[in-house]
Amino acid sequence: MIQVYKKCKPEVSVILPAFNRAELLVRAIHSVLKQNFQDLELIIVDDGSSDNTRIVIEPFNTRHSNIRYMYHSNRGVTLSMNAGIQISAGKYITFLGSDDEYKPDHIELRMSFMQENPGVDLIHGGTEIIGDEYVYDKNDLSKKIHLSECIIGGTLFGRRTVFEEVGGFRNLPYSGESDLYERCKDLFTVMKVDFPTYVYHRESQNSITKNIHDIRR
Repeated sequence: MIQVYKKCKPEVSVILPAFNRAELLVRAIHSVLKQNFQDLELIIVDDGSSDNTRIVIEPFNTRHSNIRYMYHSNRGVTLSMNAGIQISAGKYITFLGSDDEYKPDHIELRMSFMQENPGVDLIHGGTEIIGDEYVYDKNDLSKKIHLSECIIGGTLFGRRTVFEEVGGFRNLPYSGESDLYERCKDLFTVMKVDFPTYVYHRESQNSITKNIHDIRR
């Protein structure tokens, strides 16, 4: 099910893919609603959840005209983000993990940076990490590396043309965000920012970054 609002022409589209995270979605959604910068839409892509995700989202979807809900069969996080990009309307596109949250000035600071640096096409970085700060290295899954060495997908914030011209994310089981970054950096101007306004929760035991060995089997 897709709800599309043609009259909605926001500056920023926030894409939130969700799969069986109903108990965490309220925190993530509220963090978007509390943004200082309000010219945005939130697109929630339900990736075939079997829990009560739809029920949790429905009151927000009813009360807020800039919250859009899409449901499709389970396809994985990268294809869900692509689906969100395809129906989004914003000039800029960014993301939010279903178990993560924004600080109130998250979008505002990134919009200001992009406006002050018109030659920059895509930015990433700027996190507060809660929990385990190490993840499996995409190049060697027998090792772990610190998250400061990684591209954290939720912090990607870029002009729509960036995502359209590279064809979005590829359907990879792990680190699809890093793959997109690698494809972008030679074609566009990409910079890392350091204002830590993306709150990256690492407490969950069923995240992709903690269970990649099971996914690859």
